[in-house]
Amino acid sequence: MDLVIRAAVAFFFVLLLTRVIGRRELSSMQPFDLIMLVMIGDLVQQGVTQNDFSVTGALLVGGTIGLLTVFVSYTSFRFPTLRPMLDGDPVIVVEDGKPIDRNLRRNRITLEELAAAARQNQIDSLDDIRWAVLETNGRLSFIPKSGS
Repeated sequence: MDLVIRAAVAFFFVLLLTRVIGRRELSSMQPFDLIMLVMIGDLVQQGVTQNDFSVTGALLVGGTIGLLTVFVSYTSFRFPTLRPMLDGDPVIVVEDGKPIDRNLRRNRITLEELAAAARQNQIDSLDDIRWAVLETNGRLSFIPKSGS
């Protein structure tokens, strides 16, 4: 039972950590970020399993993490009021060609990153954007102004 409790605590710690880190950083990971993610995984694994190297322990931990993942996904689906806390909300970062500085700062997106993402979507200028939205998966989506 101790393994199940430690796995549950680790699961919710990692869930909280990913919410704090921010979706933008997670969607555009650099090599250093990937290494840090692997290190966090290793540290969490050590904290969860400690010295238990048994197959039963591995199945308990894996099953607990899997069940909690399904539980959080189902909770997000079933209870829309909890969805913003679990999945986040899309954030508008450009409206009618004007960047919304407050939302960009809150999500740590520079104007250069925004312009680069627009160029990758064949948009020459921020002036050509009706809406730019930071989606819950960390990607930027663009809705061009009509006629553009």
